[in-house]
Amino acid sequence: MMRQAGRYMAVYRKLAEKHPSFRERSETTDLIVQISLQPWEAFHPDGVIIFSDILTPLPAFGVPFDIEEVRGPVIQSPIRSEEGLKALHHIDLEKLQFVGDSLKILRKEVGEHAAVLGFVGAPWTIATYIVEGGTTRTYTTIKSMCHTAPHVLRTLLSHLTQAIADYIIYQVESGAHCIQIFDSWGGQLPPHMWEQWSEPYIREIVSLVRTKCPETPIVLYINGNGGFLERMKGTGVDVIGLDWTVDMADGRKRLGNDISVQGNVDPACLFSPLPALTDEIQRVVKCAGSRGHILNLGHGVLVGTPEEAVAHFFEVGKSMKYDNSSQNHVFEESKLVV
Repeated sequence: MMRQAGRYMAVYRKLAEKHPSFRERSETTDLIVQISLQPWEAFHPDGVIIFSDILTPLPAFGVPFDIEEVRGPVIQSPIRSEEGLKALHHIDLEKLQFVGDSLKILRKEVGEHAAVLGFVGAPWTIATYIVEGGTTRTYTTIKSMCHTAPHVLRTLLSHLTQAIADYIIYQVESGAHCIQIFDSWGGQLPPHMWEQWSEPYIREIVSLVRTKCPETPIVLYINGNGGFLERMKGTGVDVIGLDWTVDMADGRKRLGNDISVQGNVDPACLFSPLPALTDEIQRVVKCAGSRGHILNLGHGVLVGTPEEAVAHFFEVGKSMKYDNSSQNHVFEESKLVV
């Protein structure tokens, strides 16, 4: 379940009161492990996601940042020129040892009972923060760079591609079973621009990772990906995450059965009565077909989500099975009583 650890959990909020800095919580091994295990101990999901952030590796290759309470991430020296590119250097994985150590501990803690999941941001998505100087709603500066300084943007994206690939390999070698690439803001590009400014760099990352970690599954998620599904398949990833605005049956039909899918229950459904949530989970699973589906939300868990609903999400998912004797893979109704 995306964003499975976090502010919707009372135990997390209590810990955050003692450690109010997000950077401290996400860059201190003991705290990372403790927070990552909170949903595991509460709900026993099939995957335990390391508590981290897509911006975590930035300082390791020359881009310092702060996180402010209201503004969120802030980069004091955005990179928008050739001069700015000089700050970049090869990723120093020693500066990310807290990630590696946390993954090793998590592997030991969950044993063979769950997969340990790592993640990274895609080059385009990371570049939006570095160029804009933080979070944006318009992406005007970086989109303008596509036309006014394309050589600068390509150099930045190429540098990010190598750094992110190295970071993925480091996570896998430290214990991650699977990696998800978040091109969260790729959906802000028109599809033809995504093909130019995002897809090639993701494809290169997949290729680089395959040479060192050929058995590691890679998931790709884009927020607002309805117009991108077929293009996403061209990156060579193993699993494509669908957000909740895409009908799962339609997404499966467009992608075919030779690639796996992830998703895509609307996170807002977890605020519904539990019987309605049950119905929606069963609908999504049925539409996804009888193989190659990771049940998940179509986006991260929302703040304020009832923990009872999160528990119910996992319980319903674990209670379902397929009758494979039927050519049409008829779905057997969950026997879970609400």
